[in-house]
Amino acid sequence: MGKTSQQLFLHPLSLRSASIGFLFLLTGARSEAQIESPFSERAEFVRYAEKLRESVLQSLEPEVRVPSSGSLSSLAARQGPGTGTTSLGRYPWKNKIVTTIFWVGEAATVNNPVHNRSSSWDLNWKDSFGGFDNPDPTRRRGFTPATFTPKLNPFYFALPYNDLKGSTHKSEARAVIPWFRAAFVRDGQSVCRDRWIAIRNNQGRVCYAQWGDCGPFRTDHWEYVFGKERPLPNLNSGAGLDVSPAVRDYLRLNSIDVTDWKFVEVSEVPRGPWSEYGENNDFVQQAPRSRDRMATSPPDGPRVFVR
Repeated sequence: MGKTSQQLFLHPLSLRSASIGFLFLLTGARSEAQIESPFSERAEFVRYAEKLRESVLQSLEPEVRVPSSGSLSSLAARQGPGTGTTSLGRYPWKNKIVTTIFWVGEAATVNNPVHNRSSSWDLNWKDSFGGFDNPDPTRRRGFTPATFTPKLNPFYFALPYNDLKGSTHKSEARAVIPWFRAAFVRDGQSVCRDRWIAIRNNQGRVCYAQWGDCGPFRTDHWEYVFGKERPLPNLNSGAGLDVSPAVRDYLRLNSIDVTDWKFVEVSEVPRGPWSEYGENNDFVQQAPRSRDRMATSPPDGPRVFVR
């Protein structure tokens, strides 16, 4: 499969990801009496920005369906004690999911009125990544942009669910996310961000990637992401998964394609090009710890662990 760069930049109906970014319009005109900022602290501005993102999101997607307490209890019972797996001990494949391509730094267009300089979890996603994840195959080196080494894993994806609403977790998150209790650190810190999935193309080739944003189109469809529903109809043929250029290239996907995907634990992820880059990458994080544990030993002696 694969595609030309021309096909890449003329995606049909390119509004794919609900990575709800927003444009800050800064006017340079000032009167002699300087206009006083309503935000006394940066944290206050960030809170306002998050509310703005939420209001934009609500204008682009239907009202969130909050499950009843009865359905939450039933789902929680089926999922077990929150150890990071379902009651079956593994996550099922979600088959034949329409899959589209998105990228860090993707600009807003007429058909895509929100940019990807921000993600649902990072207002400065492009800066955190290290720059524009150029999807043009002629501007890439292997699975990364040609001009810089990414600071985050270039193998990333988006699914249409965000466990956060503003600075707190959504009401259903604790019950519907199988690993919630095992991964919970504090209220307002996502337990979905950077989770791993396996993605399989129609030839059986499997790629692994980390959760980097929310979409396509919506961020409330937990019944699909964690349950048995199919993706809801949308402008991109019912797309239910967005993947990065690195995933596209590894799986040789078209701009709009069909894949299977499932959640996996990091212990199930084999080494590959997805394990090489990124401060958020479990493999990269483990490498320094492994080196720290290993002390230099005589050639004929056993390895000595110092901690």
